[in-house]
Amino acid sequence: MKIVFSFLLLLVSSVFFAQNKGDSNALDITFFRGNVLFHTPNVAHLITGHPEGFMLSLSKKTNGKEAWQSLYNYPDYGSYFLYQNFKNESLGQNYAIGGFYNFYFLHRNFTFKVASGIAMTTNPHDVLTNNKNIAFGSKFMGNLNLGLNYKKENILDKFGLQAGFLFTHFSNGRIKSPNSGINTYNFNVGLNYNFDENSPKNDSLRPNMKFTEPIKYNFVLRSGVNESPVVGSGQKPFYHISFYADKRINRKSALQFGTELFLTRSYIEYIKYRAISFPEDQLKSNTDYKRASIFLGHELFVNRVSFEAQIGYYVYHPYKSELPYYDRIGMKYYLSNKIFTGVSLKTHGFLAEAMELVVGIRL
Repeated sequence: MKIVFSFLLLLVSSVFFAQNKGDSNALDITFFRGNVLFHTPNVAHLITGHPEGFMLSLSKKTNGKEAWQSLYNYPDYGSYFLYQNFKNESLGQNYAIGGFYNFYFLHRNFTFKVASGIAMTTNPHDVLTNNKNIAFGSKFMGNLNLGLNYKKENILDKFGLQAGFLFTHFSNGRIKSPNSGINTYNFNVGLNYNFDENSPKNDSLRPNMKFTEPIKYNFVLRSGVNESPVVGSGQKPFYHISFYADKRINRKSALQFGTELFLTRSYIEYIKYRAISFPEDQLKSNTDYKRASIFLGHELFVNRVSFEAQIGYYVYHPYKSELPYYDRIGMKYYLSNKIFTGVSLKTHGFLAEAMELVVGIRL
């Protein structure tokens, strides 16, 4: 988790401080209140109130000096701080920091926010003192936020208003069990303030403009540690090795197709545990823990940062503990045209399996 934390700090710093001269500054604060998403019956006892909190965002408003800025209709980017009180004694309160992008549409009246970072909880799971908290198995975890807002700037001098909806997600990616995670959907309202004048231009590039690039081949290693669903079974390393081809279909997007090998060491002891504890399943203790898959994906390029989404199907998985398919979301940072690093989250539906630190090469 310390490695993931260091990467996110590096990403936030690079996103926020690598701006062009002329980019203007803005600040907004959003207050929200909502409900916990009932994504599994196991979290029913944790839904006792309406979670509430606030998000403070410090942003740079781009002016089109780089091609990617006009391509995405002059987005904002920057850093955020989030506080959320879950109104439940077992869950406590969460604090999060990270980086975000605000994308504008419909004549810049609406924004779509993508924010990702690292969070800390005040009341993680403890076998003796807090065994009801099956959502947060560790003090530190990942945080993902998606927001849709109607935004009006400079209503009164440099002050404006925004209102809309915010989705928050907290999970440690099963770095430590238990880890059912918590998702909330909220209504939000807030204030924004522009420190400088900002006059965006009309779009100068379009994603359907002619853009050619040959098929690229990617070799990726995703690694980290996770724990089996058995609390206290211990953290073990995993190695997810993939090879895939991608094809840029326009200036923004690329489609992916590939294969992946999963070497998840926590499965070895978990298979033995299941074989002994549940003989009715007729599971052999020496069942192969390895898995292999094929997958499809999409990558959205935003300057040196890209957002990735994949869905895969296991073609080899002798131990069938999960669904036959999986999904992954992630963020990459391109150190050069060929080398990238990043963080991703692999899940089976709403249940996380691994938070992955990514290194790869694109040839």
